[in-house]
Amino acid sequence: MQNSLLASENIYTVSRLNHEVRAILEESFPFVWVEGEISNFAAPHSGHWYFSLKDAGAQVRCAMFRPQHKKIGFVPKDGMHILIKARVSLYENRGEFQLIAEDMEERGEGKLRRAFELLKKKLEIAGLFQAAQKKTLPPYPRQIGIITSATGAAIRDILTVLKRRHPSLPVIIYPTLVQGNTAAPAIVKAIEIANQRNECDVLILARGGGSLEDLWPFNEEIVALAIYNSQLPIISGIGHEVDFTIADFVADVRAPTPSAAAELVAPDTTELLQLISKDKKHLSGLLQQQLANHLQKLHWMQKHLLQQHPKRRLNEQAQRLDFCEMSLGHLINTKLSKLQTQLANAAAKLDALSPLATLQRGFAIATNEQQHILRDAHALSVGDKIWVRLLEGKVGCEVQQITDAMQLTLEEPTASTE
Repeated sequence: MQNSLLASENIYTVSRLNHEVRAILEESFPFVWVEGEISNFAAPHSGHWYFSLKDAGAQVRCAMFRPQHKKIGFVPKDGMHILIKARVSLYENRGEFQLIAEDMEERGEGKLRRAFELLKKKLEIAGLFQAAQKKTLPPYPRQIGIITSATGAAIRDILTVLKRRHPSLPVIIYPTLVQGNTAAPAIVKAIEIANQRNECDVLILARGGGSLEDLWPFNEEIVALAIYNSQLPIISGIGHEVDFTIADFVADVRAPTPSAAAELVAPDTTELLQLISKDKKHLSGLLQQQLANHLQKLHWMQKHLLQQHPKRRLNEQAQRLDFCEMSLGHLINTKLSKLQTQLANAAAKLDALSPLATLQRGFAIATNEQQHILRDAHALSVGDKIWVRLLEGKVGCEVQQITDAMQLTLEEPTASTE
């Protein structure tokens, strides 16, 4: 019986056990930093966060209450890699071991991508991505500068493309680190040196592919500012086609790869020769056309000069004078003929009306001594002397008898002649 009572005094209730275990856990462990991947994330209406944190071999339940998570700048999601500062505890109601998170930060690519987006937004607001700020790449650079690792794959790819497209194009390499914590300052220094020397027309900023962490120096703000402040145009060729860095957004031109950057910056010699040949033919055609135009103009001027020659003009004036002379003679003859015709017509009319014509028909004209033509017999008296004009000569007569016109007969009156 005594053993049973002793045993009963050492029996724990579930609540007691969980409470004491919780106390032991919380007292035994100070704040711990735990890293892992989020799964089963939940955010109920209470505003608290509940999730599991796992690695390749185990997982642990976690809770983060609303007052604590309001101070972090992101919302967790499944698959995110994080680091939390937490208290080790136990959820007594269910007897579940858990961590109470007091602070949280992203780790790995998640953290880097968040930093990438924040810097991208900041620089975009500052105007570093504006198209108006971009410098134009020279179509025919005299010398190209390359900022990259002197031993990486990127430099070999770029030089291979440049040799193929434009073997005679000079190239200057500004070697720099392109990975690691000290790479960003080294890249900035290389850009500054290239600008100070001012011996190139364009710069290629390049490196081969890699993870986000590998490419991170090209996402640093100091590199972005160095690209933006460069007086020389910069073309970026960083990573693969799917990789985008802050440097790509700030650069004057972004190429998907280092090789593509070399393709963009160096003119193709074959294409240039074809273009020169085409331009040569075009220029030759233009020169021939201009020569033909000048020859035609010279011919016209010679012809015009010949037409304006004094001798030619004198001959033309002499010919014109001859023409005027002949025209005047013809005009005078025509006018004279017309006047002669008019005179003949007038003479014919005059002859028809002439008293001589009347005399020629057998009539005679009687006049008194004053040579006035007599028209009325009553204007005379018996014994008056009159003259009778015949066709040939005239006869002096004396009036012996005056007869009225009504008494005239067809017989001729007798008249005495002197």
